[in-house]
Amino acid sequence: MRTVSKAFEVEIYGQRYMIRGEADEAYVQELARRVDEQMRALAAEMKATTPTKLAVLTALNLAHELHQILKHQQTSVEDVDRRAVGLIESIEEALGGSR
Repeated sequence: MRTVSKAFEVEIYGQRYMIRGEADEAYVQELARRVDEQMRALAAEMKATTPTKLAVLTALNLAHELHQILKHQQTSVEDVDRRAVGLIESIEEALGGSR
């Protein structure tokens, strides 16, 4: 079965971009809204900059957020693994002690 490609526009920092692909339009619009908000927040903090610099800084900020989330996720997985091993050892001790 072939997936149908579609096209729609998003607006980021006053510029319109045509998006083509298989992605859900509502999802892409939400992503564009988040990028737009980040760019506008940065622009409000900076005295003078270009849209290109704002886009790069926004990309760095979003990459940092992603990195932090992935790092937290990895720490959580490692914690769950440690706890699971501890529980398994406790269960094996309990079962071994009752034989």
